Amino acid sequence: MKLSVKAFAITAALVWGGAILITGIFYLIVPPYGEHFLLTMSSVYPGFHVSGSFLDVLAGTGYGLIDGGICGCLFAWIYNLCAGRMGQTA
Repeated sequence: MKLSVKAFAITAALVWGGAILITGIFYLIVPPYGEHFLLTMSSVYPGFHVSGSFLDVLAGTGYGLIDGGICGCLFAWIYNLCAGRMGQTA
C-alpha cells in the first residue's frame, strides 16, 4: 500500500501547525500553559519568540505548517520508497 504524498504532507502540516496554534492560544489565555513546548519551538524556529503576542503565535503556526508539510512529504516519500522495495522482494 502506498501513501498519497500530497495528502500526507497536508495532514502533517495541519496537525503540527494546529498543535502550535492551539498551544500558543492557550498560552495567551493561561500563560504557564505549554510554555516549555513553545520555548523549545522558539529555539528551533528562528524569528518565533514566546512573547505573549498573537503575531508570534501566528509566526510559530506558519513555521509549523511549513515544517509539518516538509516532514510529512519526506516521510510519505521514504515510506513509499521502502514499501515498493519490500514488495518486490516478497
